[in-house]
Amino acid sequence: MGERKAGVRAAAISCVLISCVLLLGGCAGTGNTGSARHEPVTVAKAPAQLPVPRGKGGKAADDFNGDGHRDLVLNDLVKGPDDAHGDDAGIGIVYGTGTGTGTAHGLAPGARQLLNPARQAARTKGQSPAVFDAEASCDLDRDGFTDLVVSTDPPYDGQGRPPVPLQILFGSPAGLTGRAVELVIPAAVRAGNDWPDQPVCGDFDGDGAEDLVVHASDGRLSYLRGPFTRKGAPRAAGRPLPSPGTVPTGPTVDVNRDGYDDLLVRTAEGPATSALVLGGPAGPTRTGTALPSGIDVALGRFGRGRALDAAVGSMDGTYLRYDLPTAVRDSISTPGSVLDAGDFDGDGVSELVSSGAELRILRGRTSGLSATGMVTVPPPARGTTRVLTVADFTGDGRADLVVRTYDGETKDTVAVYAGSKEALVTAKPTVTFSTSEFLGMDS
Repeated sequence: MGERKAGVRAAAISCVLISCVLLLGGCAGTGNTGSARHEPVTVAKAPAQLPVPRGKGGKAADDFNGDGHRDLVLNDLVKGPDDAHGDDAGIGIVYGTGTGTGTAHGLAPGARQLLNPARQAARTKGQSPAVFDAEASCDLDRDGFTDLVVSTDPPYDGQGRPPVPLQILFGSPAGLTGRAVELVIPAAVRAGNDWPDQPVCGDFDGDGAEDLVVHASDGRLSYLRGPFTRKGAPRAAGRPLPSPGTVPTGPTVDVNRDGYDDLLVRTAEGPATSALVLGGPAGPTRTGTALPSGIDVALGRFGRGRALDAAVGSMDGTYLRYDLPTAVRDSISTPGSVLDAGDFDGDGVSELVSSGAELRILRGRTSGLSATGMVTVPPPARGTTRVLTVADFTGDGRADLVVRTYDGETKDTVAVYAGSKEALVTAKPTVTFSTSEFLGMDS
């Protein structure tokens, strides 16, 4: 999951595969005439730390405290000015609330939590990990609270099969407060001597419980059936599954609407071909549509056919495959190699976010994607900007765009552009804050 796309599983869903740096330009000729109806929360105005709202559990995605509001996960927090080359501080969580600052519902920068490996990570041979990165999120134990899968760096002498580097932090009414447990991957479900990593959540067998797929060696995947115990063990796990690639990629989505989540698998990191692996009663076992080589893939309902569609980003344009898994071919010349998707105007059709020299949103229509009426989003500050996620944080049925702008390792701005029926997203961010707010936090 890195910094993005955690748990977006609706038809308006993105499947971002590379954490690529996006250099964003200005906003000339944006076509965005909508007005920002909410007063942005600037870093200077950011509220003091607030208690994490207590929830009762539910079915909302990325809702670690179960209060019905989506939360935001942040890796790679900025460093202090006197510690620019120090260790990573950990994982930041910003909780969503029903009384979000600047909006009726949404992210509240004051309701934040720092997940520190010294406090939250499971120790291996008495040693706390130095690496502690968020990878995937879903409700693995089926208790109504989203759980977080993190990657670590357990001790390994290079001999034989490496240990499992993945751990699970379980959600609770107070959020992610406990110590993680190591993910149990039985020996029989592993293959070769690769690190068992790249976890992807999804209900691949259609039983209502979240499963995990992780990378195995030699073109195979390890499939772990949920629900999981609080000790990190899956309900069941069989032999490794053959796969058309080695890099499982999330988030997952039911592409053909048959009741089973489907998985995108790439043949390599970076520019590479990919293919859909379709879920079924036995899990993700059937290879579906092959997609052309590209840097990134986004899945969404862009406007043609009954099923979902795919957009593949490359340096010379975007390849479109409508109505998966049969796939009607098309393309669009607008450059942009890193892609996201979401329904910003709430009309049931996904827009495509294309990132390159600029950050642009292409409107989805019943006839398909078009560059006509394209919106260019200005970055919130000077620096290098990346898309963190596209998801509905305000609960209004429209996706919101969350980006992060870096200015070196000690300064950044996270900005939320709210979805807009008229203009796709608000002209100015409705919430801004810096991950420097996490510096010096105890928990």
